[in-house]
Amino acid sequence: MEFQFLGTGSASQVPCYGCGCTACVRAKGFSKYRRGPCSVKIKTEKGMILIDAGLPNLAELFQPDELNTILLTHYHMDHVQGLFHLRWGKNCTITVIGPDDLKGCDDLFKHPGILNFLPSPELFKEFTSNGLTITALPLNHSKLCNGYYINDDTDCVAYLTDTLGLPQRTEDFLKTVKPKILVLDCSHPPTIKPRNHNSLTEALEIIKKLEPEKAYLTHIGHELDSFLLHNNYQLPTNVFIARDNQVIMADKPKI
Repeated sequence: MEFQFLGTGSASQVPCYGCGCTACVRAKGFSKYRRGPCSVKIKTEKGMILIDAGLPNLAELFQPDELNTILLTHYHMDHVQGLFHLRWGKNCTITVIGPDDLKGCDDLFKHPGILNFLPSPELFKEFTSNGLTITALPLNHSKLCNGYYINDDTDCVAYLTDTLGLPQRTEDFLKTVKPKILVLDCSHPPTIKPRNHNSLTEALEIIKKLEPEKAYLTHIGHELDSFLLHNNYQLPTNVFIARDNQVIMADKPKI
């Protein structure tokens, strides 16, 4: 199983439009520091799964025969906007699995095109896709939101964005299954009172409770990048700030 962070940014992304903070100036000058809409690609020998569809150029990134399944965490625009173009494709079908949010986003359900929206999997119950065993987990957000625990019998990863803290049942489940790698929402620096998303304070508390071998912070806002640039803040040795296009091999992470 191979993970690639296609995007690691919060809704405002980095650089944030009109902002002159240090992190945004750096990102304007050096593309490696940019953060696009939060999304992950997972590859196995049996296929590929995309988690979230906020990238607007999905039709350019993937050939019709390689993209067959998309897992959605939720239906906020920065996680689904790529579907609005993709749905008008031809001669293929893409399965989309997400929470049972009756409102969805705009008219995606009314005019799905090639998108085959399936009902949400039962929470805490395993299902299989592309050679992976997946469990949907509820998160704390302003819309119905799923995290995903993903297992290929060798490696196991928990992908948890967007959330502020964790529901107790989700925390208890993850303490039992003990994911090797935890990918976790961390939008804000510890100096900001969070709403709907973890600050660094909440994220590190969750990591301490779950004790993964490696933890990667994602859904990062420019304020957090700027905070880390200006402060000699020492993260725990098993915690890393994810970057766009970074590839993680679950058995041998590339930092």
